[in-house]
Parts: sequence; structure tokens; C-alpha cells
Amino acid sequence: MNLTWKFIASFLIGSIPFAKIAMLGTGIDITKVGSKNPGFRNVSRVASKWRAVMTLLGDIGKGYVALLLLGRGETSAAALWIIGIGAVIGHCWSPFLGFCGGKGVATTVGVLLRREPLITIVCLPLYWLLRFIGSKLHWSQEGAIASLTTMFVMSNVVLAARGLEAGFFAYVMLAIVVFRHAPNLREIMGSKHESPSAGQKPRSADVQAAPRQSQ
Repeated sequence: MNLTWKFIASFLIGSIPFAKIAMLGTGIDITKVGSKNPGFRNVSRVASKWRAVMTLLGDIGKGYVALLLLGRGETSAAALWIIGIGAVIGHCWSPFLGFCGGKGVATTVGVLLRREPLITIVCLPLYWLLRFIGSKLHWSQEGAIASLTTMFVMSNVVLAARGLEAGFFAYVMLAIVVFRHAPNLREIMGSKHESPSAGQKPRSADVQAAPRQSQ
């Protein structure tokens, strides 16, 4: 099997919608409720924890398994990265979901676990740390911030530790993840613009005080 067919096969593996599979029997279409994202966070919001765990393991697993199965006998590091990227693209634009899909974080983690297990395992706790900090500080889009920051750190560590070629492909996956998070990023930027400045508060207080002075 040449690289083109391996890429297509990886794409098809990546496109398996584990969030939809996990919701079988519930009567809920995960792409129409909550955030409408077919990922484990949305499943955890609208269904049980075990369904969310099934989704997470499936999405991570398909990135890992695609490389495990299709990377056998492949000696080119670039080819292995390309096969992995095929799974990420399949997850984000699944033909089983009308060429829509998830954000690509979990499947990217699966690819990185296969390609760079030590770097991935060392960096992953950052995600949970940022989720914890974000929940305490009431960040808007804490999940997106945690995911994007962790993916950014992983990509930079791959670049620093493995060189330009590996770093380039890690950044390709990061770019896909960032692109899929565009709505989240717009919401983060919008919330910053909507927050009142310090100078606006005294003016609102003056407006409220004016009627009292006229009475």
C-alpha cells in the first residue's frame, strides 16, 4: 500500500464518530445539543461519564491505531506524520457527519502518543492544570484555552527535541486544531471587548445618582 492509500485509510479511521457511537441508545444527536461538538466534553455535559470516557478513548485511540496499523514497515518519519495527520483530518471533517466533526485535540493526542509518547505524557498534565485554574478563575472558554495551550506546548517541545521536520508536522496538526477552535477564539476575543472598562463604572454610578439629587 502506497502513502496515498495509507493516508486515505487513516482518514477513514479518523472519521469514525465515536461521540455518535457512544450516544447510541440515548436518542440524543450529539451534533444538535450542547455545544454541538462531537467530542468528549460535549458528551460529558449531556450524557453519562462512561459515555464521555468511551468517546475520549475512541478519539485518542483512532489516532494511535491508525499509525499502529498503517505505519508498519514505514521507514520514513515524514510518511508516518502524514499518516497521523490523515486521522486528525478525518476526525475534524468526517464523511459520516457530513464532513463536519470535532476539534481534533484527542485524535492529535493519539497521534502524538504513538509518535512521541514521552513528550505527550509529560505535557498532558498541563491540560488538567489549566482546566483547574480556569474553573477557579472563571475563564471564558477554559476548555479551549487549556487545549490550545497544551497543543502549543507539545508542538514546541517536539520542535525543540526532534528538529525541524517533526516540529513542522506537529505544527500542521496544531494549525488544524486552532482552525477548528476558531469559534471559541472569536468568543474569547468578543468577551474581552464586551467587558466594561474601569473608567465606565464611575459614569454609570453618576447616572444612577442623578435622580436622587433631583428629588
